[in-house]
Amino acid sequence: MTEFDAAETDDVVVRRATRADLLDVLRIERTCFSEPWPYSAFELFVDEPAFLVAARGTDILGYVVADVMPNHGNDIGHVKDLAVRPEARGLGLGRRLLLRALTAMAIAGAAVVKLEVRVSNEPARQLYESVGFEPARRIPRYYGDGEDAFIMVVDLHDWQSG
Repeated sequence: MTEFDAAETDDVVVRRATRADLLDVLRIERTCFSEPWPYSAFELFVDEPAFLVAARGTDILGYVVADVMPNHGNDIGHVKDLAVRPEARGLGLGRRLLLRALTAMAIAGAAVVKLEVRVSNEPARQLYESVGFEPARRIPRYYGDGEDAFIMVVDLHDWQSG
């Protein structure tokens, strides 16, 4: 068993990110992604209601960054970034973060939520599909290394009633 045994996830709290969390978020970002966001990108979203962290005490285990953009009465949520520390994966933290972010975006008025995911990132795609996201289209060479992305979308009205 690891230090992140499934029985120990009950003391993990999903809460809004604060400025004090940003260095830990950045460390996770750099560990998880080949093209990590800079610190300044996280600073831009720190006041968003759907920038959330999964924390055990002061230990940040994962995060999600999402926001809502006005769109003529059909506001659009956007999951921009989601990551869990490698040693804390498989415990449902990504799912908890994603579900809380979807709820926060629904409360903020989003009608639909979109995200981009690498075509090769099967675990992430499975997570997104498990909560109701569906592939909408494929974007060739979306990422800096030339990999394609899928745009995935969930209708929050259907999601909330389902």
